[in-house]
Amino acid sequence: MTGNWRGIKSAAKLTFAALTILFVPVLSWAGTNTWTSSGPSGGAITALAIRPSAPGTIYAGTSGGGVFKSTDGGAQWMGSSSGMTDLSISALVLDPQSTVALYAGTAGGVFKSTDAGSSWTAVNAGLPNLSVLCLAIDPHAPATLYAGTGEGVFKSTNGGSLWSDASAGLTDPFVKMLAIDPSAPTTLYAGTFYGGVFKSPDGGVTWSAINDGLPQDSISALAIDPSMPMALYAGTNNHGVFKSIDGGTHWSASSTGLADLHISVLAVSPSSPLVVYAGSYSNGVSKSTDGGLSWTEINSGLLSLKLLALVVDPSTPSKLFAGTGGAGIFSSANGGAHWSANNTGLNAAVVYALATDPSAAGTAYAGASGAGIFKSTDGGSSWASINSGLGDLTILSLAIDPLTPSTLYAGTYDSGIFKSLDGGANWTAIHSGLTHMEVHSLSIDPVTPSTLYAGAWAGGVFKSSDGGSTWTAVNAGLSNLNVTALAVDPQVPATIYAGTSGGGVFKSVDGGATWNASSPAPITSPVVDVILDPRAPTTLYAGTADQGVFKSLDGGSTWTSSTSGLTDPRVSALVINPLAPDVLYVGGATGLFKSTDAGGHWAAMDMGPARFTMTALAMDAFVPNTLYAGTFGGGVYSITSVPVITRIKKMTDPFKLVVSGDNLQAGIQVFIGGAPWTDLAWKTSGKLQIKGGGTLKVLFPKGTQVPIRFLNPDGGETTVTYQR
Repeated sequence: MTGNWRGIKSAAKLTFAALTILFVPVLSWAGTNTWTSSGPSGGAITALAIRPSAPGTIYAGTSGGGVFKSTDGGAQWMGSSSGMTDLSISALVLDPQSTVALYAGTAGGVFKSTDAGSSWTAVNAGLPNLSVLCLAIDPHAPATLYAGTGEGVFKSTNGGSLWSDASAGLTDPFVKMLAIDPSAPTTLYAGTFYGGVFKSPDGGVTWSAINDGLPQDSISALAIDPSMPMALYAGTNNHGVFKSIDGGTHWSASSTGLADLHISVLAVSPSSPLVVYAGSYSNGVSKSTDGGLSWTEINSGLLSLKLLALVVDPSTPSKLFAGTGGAGIFSSANGGAHWSANNTGLNAAVVYALATDPSAAGTAYAGASGAGIFKSTDGGSSWASINSGLGDLTILSLAIDPLTPSTLYAGTYDSGIFKSLDGGANWTAIHSGLTHMEVHSLSIDPVTPSTLYAGAWAGGVFKSSDGGSTWTAVNAGLSNLNVTALAVDPQVPATIYAGTSGGGVFKSVDGGATWNASSPAPITSPVVDVILDPRAPTTLYAGTADQGVFKSLDGGSTWTSSTSGLTDPRVSALVINPLAPDVLYVGGATGLFKSTDAGGHWAAMDMGPARFTMTALAMDAFVPNTLYAGTFGGGVYSITSVPVITRIKKMTDPFKLVVSGDNLQAGIQVFIGGAPWTDLAWKTSGKLQIKGGGTLKVLFPKGTQVPIRFLNPDGGETTVTYQR
């Protein structure tokens, strides 16, 4: 939209036959008519692997973003998931005798790459359960692999081409961890969810429990001392670390100094076997230099204390890489004494919430899983973490004060609500009266912004009349307290809608004092979003988890399905164009859909390289043809939609003009010389005929530069100058 976009494009000049078209310089966000992603960087890192023969080559598995690869020791990352049909990575193992072969365990099975991660192929024949939790590879015969699943252990002896059950004796088939003895690779260990640790001496033919000294707990990590394989370490979900020095026959507690007993990952130094590292779910990394007898925290510089992966560089054992639960990858060059982020190019964040500043074009906020909040002031081209006072919490909802946009509110997964008075630079908890801390939705009274509402899981709706300083539950008549969506009528703010998980939509007309069911039928699926038409707020839409979209024209009294063209009913986000409310977008499990007729029909949008579940949507209030899409594992993607003129046929008498281009939308408006021209006819989908009364000599004498403005229904516009 002219006058609002960042970055001036240089004027372009095209000549067709006897005429010249001068394209007027236009301001444009990055991503014009093309989806782009520039962050936020980071994400949940679930697996790490270093190629021993090429120490600078590191692979990272993410939760929802697939595999990333670095060839410079983690300084730069690039996506490396081509061919993968499932991007939730649980495990990575490298063929130790190859420089290019590796395997990935995912929620959709095992994938194999024979070209260093450039491409992947599923290798799942014989696997009845495609949810693979862990992998192990025989270091002496790397065609032999083991996969731990929720249905036991499976083995392949031909590089994954065929798998067979290898679970005899496993009384708990839920295998979370696998470890293989590097000196005797037919000796395997399996950590299970309920049954402790199991051992196989014969390559998985038989298994037996080895739990003497272990508590009844889930095994979350296993590690073998490579120099003395009879020494094992087991991390538990609630009881810390245990050690065995006799191949698992006996175990003893080894947790002195551990502040967090919820162990997520273990690693043993390959050069100094007494040096052991333990990652936890909430207290970062601890280090032992005496074989697990005592532990010391080593978290300096580590911005997230939730550890999911940890690896020691085999060529430089003082160098470590840690994968966090949302803040990406950190590395240490000095044995964990200090950590630094290594996330350039690692755009794998899970984004659950988006909001745009109503007073500043290009300013957007993204709430991420395990990484707090990020801010962009350049239309999504770059993002910066703004977590002072907030930390690495998971953000489920965001709201901006419409009258004072520097005032922000954030709802979290398990820590209540936070408030910022300075555009996100600093945050303060505002929990007084809030009895349930999982806040899925926030909505502000646009007339009196000190009044706001919070939708909480199992807690219903909470109301604050003092800018969040205090909260009171307002649930009279609200029979379902799992509130997942809220919307306030912009014209009558006492009218509020609450979407619930399994109870449909409820409505209050008295500021939340009382509620009535608005949709006892037909909405039975969890409601994930409720949005109102800003022109006519009695028109509203509800997005659901597996029933698609519903629409009401009477303030929620009745609802009808609005799913024509919506090929996937799994909706996770819904947004309306504020300046063109007939234009709506739906984000879901298989991408994005767009409607230009108020939900009458939906059409899938081309997401280009993006192939993620869409988890949040927002539109720039100043540039309403700019759409932000938060994804599960791909950060934020954005696109600015504008009409593109590729050719103008020479003007003829009586006045007629034929224009060719891309993204010329139905309902486009044309202004010539500043005046609207309404006699428009489509020759083809990309060719528009414009006619009008009068002769060229009178309308546009020779030598005239004629400005022609094209305005799409979604607000995207382009102006070209025609030289007569």
